[in-house]
Amino acid sequence: MAKSSSLNVRVVEGRALPAKDVSGSSDPYCIVKVDDEVVARTATVWRSLSPFWGEEYTIHLPLDFHHLAFYVLDEDTVGHDDIIGKISLSKDAIAADPRGIDSWINLSRVDPDAEVQGEICLDVQMLEDARGRCLRCHVLQARDLAPRDITGTSDPFARVFWGSQSLETSTIKKTRFPHWDEVLELREMPGSPAPLRVELWDWDMVGKNDFLGMVEFPPQVLQQNTPRGWFRLLPFPRAEEDSGGTLGAVRLKVRLTEDRILPSRHYQPLTELLMESVLGPAEEDTASPLAVLEELTSGDCRQDLATKLVKLFLGQGLAGPFLDYLTRREVTRTTDPNTLFRSNSLASKAMEQFMKLVGMPYLHEVLKPVINRVFEEKKYMELDPCKMDLGRTRRISFKGAPSEEHVRDASLGLLTGYLGPIVDAIVGSVGRCPPAMRLVFKQLRQCVEERFPQAEHEDVKYLAVSGFLFLRFFAPAVLTPKLFDLRDQHADPQTSRSLLLLAKAVQSIGNLGQQLGQGKELWMAPLHPFLLQSISRVRHFLDQLVDVNGEEEAGGPARALVAPSVIVREGYLLKRKEEPTSLATRFAFKKRYFWLSGETLSYSKSPEWQMRSSIPVSHICAVERVDEGAFQLPHVMQVMTRGAAGGLHTTYLQCKNVNELNQWLSALRKASAPNPDKLAACHPGAFRSSRWTCCLQAERSAAGCSRTHSAVTLGDWSDPLDPDAEIQMVYRQLLLGRDQLRMKFQEDPNTDSSPEADAEKDSGATEGACPDALARQREAAGRLLEVLADLDRAHEEFQQREQQKAAPGPLGH
Repeated sequence: MAKSSSLNVRVVEGRALPAKDVSGSSDPYCIVKVDDEVVARTATVWRSLSPFWGEEYTIHLPLDFHHLAFYVLDEDTVGHDDIIGKISLSKDAIAADPRGIDSWINLSRVDPDAEVQGEICLDVQMLEDARGRCLRCHVLQARDLAPRDITGTSDPFARVFWGSQSLETSTIKKTRFPHWDEVLELREMPGSPAPLRVELWDWDMVGKNDFLGMVEFPPQVLQQNTPRGWFRLLPFPRAEEDSGGTLGAVRLKVRLTEDRILPSRHYQPLTELLMESVLGPAEEDTASPLAVLEELTSGDCRQDLATKLVKLFLGQGLAGPFLDYLTRREVTRTTDPNTLFRSNSLASKAMEQFMKLVGMPYLHEVLKPVINRVFEEKKYMELDPCKMDLGRTRRISFKGAPSEEHVRDASLGLLTGYLGPIVDAIVGSVGRCPPAMRLVFKQLRQCVEERFPQAEHEDVKYLAVSGFLFLRFFAPAVLTPKLFDLRDQHADPQTSRSLLLLAKAVQSIGNLGQQLGQGKELWMAPLHPFLLQSISRVRHFLDQLVDVNGEEEAGGPARALVAPSVIVREGYLLKRKEEPTSLATRFAFKKRYFWLSGETLSYSKSPEWQMRSSIPVSHICAVERVDEGAFQLPHVMQVMTRGAAGGLHTTYLQCKNVNELNQWLSALRKASAPNPDKLAACHPGAFRSSRWTCCLQAERSAAGCSRTHSAVTLGDWSDPLDPDAEIQMVYRQLLLGRDQLRMKFQEDPNTDSSPEADAEKDSGATEGACPDALARQREAAGRLLEVLADLDRAHEEFQQREQQKAAPGPLGH
């Protein structure tokens, strides 16, 4: 049985941030850290004290993580970025509410003494001789300490306190991974038993020493089970200082999911029930697992569930029937075609997630060229007279005085210059749209046509498809390209306004022009002729899109989302030469173009270069960050591989920024996840000048001084399917509705069993249902409850076995 742990994090927005620039504004971004590992960085929002990031991350974690931290910084083009404040959330605080955290949280000041990280390895013994008791503290080593010096290292020493006595180790210069291997002995003094406290400090020649962290053990621990092993360093105990909102606040959504994943055989009955659900009559179903889930879920939970269900049915080759089942249920319940799929129902969310999972490469192919142009050209566009900046007309026209007409005409030309290629790319993309998406849209259109066959509802069959493809896929991607991986950064305010205008136009085209000239945005009227000309082309495109062979399976046969040979990440990186002869480190890194698939990490001088070198993914045993001090370069990672003879080889790669580094780390870790014999430790430095730059060990073969982080990855659309984890989440959701299902469809021995009561219960359970249908529903409910009970028992049995196997271990880790 496996255990899984993941964090769903959404950095929504900030408010009332302090101004850090002379202009009276700031350029804020947010860094997300799990323990000591930077896992994500939002894009910078330029010139804003109330930034909207709207960035969401799924972070897969080791089970023993301790805290999550958010740092808000102001980006500066010259010098170091300014720290605005931080938010720190312990694992216990996040797990306290199963629904997670969704609130505004004030930023706190960053106290250097509280910014501790790393671990220390100790072996403590209590000895007794003729002179009394003696505490023997063997200080072996520490790892991953905070860098306190400008060089990115520290000069650490340990100070041990017991009662009124204290002793110090020697100071080891320029390392965050010191090896002391020193024994300090302290005699017990008269008085009450005292705790043992070990503090780590960074020695400074000038000024006071910097605190690196501490561990403390109460007297009862020293007497019963003396500490031995690795221990996490903690800050000095102190009350959390509330800035009172003077540093601003950030709205966060954080939810922790920890679960036990049973062996696949235990989930087979529930999987079969789910598969049977989509093959039955959707309109009458009220007791299948899918019907229960649809009734119970809401909000963010519905989106997560939709993603899991889509992945589950994709893996079974039944994505088409699954989406057809949900859409038929919603279409049947809809009486007004104008409200069709307008709510965030399970059907709408499932279709959204399906398009993202299956159609993201298609989206990039269609939109990326024009989106890149908008970002690179930075043209000023505005049609709304209330928002026009007439001073900008000097950039557009040097003739005459600035006027609204000049701005409007120039903006109209620019907008149509971007919209034209967007529409051309979309209507010409029929052959590039994934067959699975086309077949799902075909089923959707047929269902809507059957429900609304009247002539006055002729447009509904088009709107049903365009409502998803244009309004929920293309338009949101145009509006916020960063959230669809079309760009690495958010747009600046001017470009963001241009994207908003383009997104509104794409949305109007998706609505087939039905709302043109209505509402408050009459200033969009100059664009209407172009939009109306595009609508006939879009109708023809939608007709072609659903003209697909119905025998093709939507979602294909059971498969992975991404085949092993498919490229999941590519781009330029700087690769270090195998054995650089030059002393200048920066010249030892050469620019190369890399491709990552599930099979190989290959590279060449350029994308067009025919000769490629490659590293088999199956040989990768660790992918880790490299300390900046190793090469005096930022954003470096190492890919460690094991050769046929068992020897280790390290490839050093430099990324252009921390986001790119996190994405490559995550992609490589996920690609190599199934590999056996992963390394538990590695060197975060490099072996240079006959020693490791991290721990100063002189042996190249010395054991790694830092733990690896193979379990820390970022979830994205290309993640491999994991049927057991997905069905486990579905099981947890079904448990929430078990009591409701019992009350609705099963007899309760403690209630009145008279014929009148039965009749009342039957009518309440399914109003208007015939006896045969009600009997089928009760049978389905009974089967589902039985399957849930079997899974309950399986979880209880595995938990009991774990408790029996668990033996008391040493403190620490």
